[in-house]
Amino acid sequence: MSGDTSPPIFDGHNDLLFHLHRGSITRDEVIHGHAKGHIDLPRAKAGGFAGGMFAIFVPGRMDGDSFMTAMEAASYDLPLPEAVGWPEGVRVASSQAAHLVALERAGAVALCRTAAEIERAMAAGTIAAVMHMEGAEAIDAEFHMLELFHAAGLRSLGPVWSRPTIFGNGVPMRFPGDPDTGPGLTDAGRALVRACNDLGILIDLSHLNEKGFDDVAAITGAPLVATHSNAHALCPSTRNLTDRQLAVIAESDGMVGLNFAAVFLREDGRMRTDFGLDVMLRHLDHLIDRLGEDRVGLGSDFDGALVSHEIGDAAGLTALRAAMRAHGYDEALMAKLCHGNWLRVLGATLSP
Repeated sequence: MSGDTSPPIFDGHNDLLFHLHRGSITRDEVIHGHAKGHIDLPRAKAGGFAGGMFAIFVPGRMDGDSFMTAMEAASYDLPLPEAVGWPEGVRVASSQAAHLVALERAGAVALCRTAAEIERAMAAGTIAAVMHMEGAEAIDAEFHMLELFHAAGLRSLGPVWSRPTIFGNGVPMRFPGDPDTGPGLTDAGRALVRACNDLGILIDLSHLNEKGFDDVAAITGAPLVATHSNAHALCPSTRNLTDRQLAVIAESDGMVGLNFAAVFLREDGRMRTDFGLDVMLRHLDHLIDRLGEDRVGLGSDFDGALVSHEIGDAAGLTALRAAMRAHGYDEALMAKLCHGNWLRVLGATLSP
């Protein structure tokens, strides 16, 4: 797919490392190209994908195919997956972190710890990778592993995926539904927020339920950020943010990254790729209206979701830029949405 690759896109979330850990792709395929998933270096270059949050995700005991198939229905209410034990969390998270380090060693990415390092990597044409954890199963209550992963480059962490941890509770995959689905952070979860503030690690609100969201908001001194979430007013999924939550994020001068996943964009909540970019633009418009143009970015969920057939993969980001321009977004707003707002909020959050 050809098209404009400017402004470069820094993306709030992808799941490439999970597929490397699972063995469904190899490091060589990421570097030289492959026909699977959404991201490899050739397609990233073709689409102007300049970097993003590379998620460490620990899978649980669930049938992924059945999980995805269930969300093709007009409504669904999937039970929360079982919690994953800490030893398994450490094993899987360490594997995925090692894959990211190996990609850096091969020259495929630059592992970035600050906004300045992200800017330097983007200027050099190297993919800027920020180590992120989607769910804190690898973190112990004493935070020894938090310190260790921070030293390895961890700069963003979501306390939960959509299952419980010792730190709190995630939302189930439910449509229609709202994010008020259960209790909030535990005492350990509150301590985790403070520890991340002290270390300069961004707390990701995506996947947290509403009470957990409010707990973070009451504790943190950092901007509130949801790396890959959408507008509940347009798609009433438990995973999406209500207008009240968006107002709280705006008050903190935080931001939201638009999730490309069909189930969190489509008005009918279905896991189907047959929708146009106009659906994504409606969510962007709503987020900009509620948050302001300085607090919205992109959080694709590439390699972790089904996205519009009009995008397809990272190379298809050119189509999204064209649609944004045709929709009336000027160049200043395009630069903010594509990377500027991420650099702003990461600059205010991350420590060296």
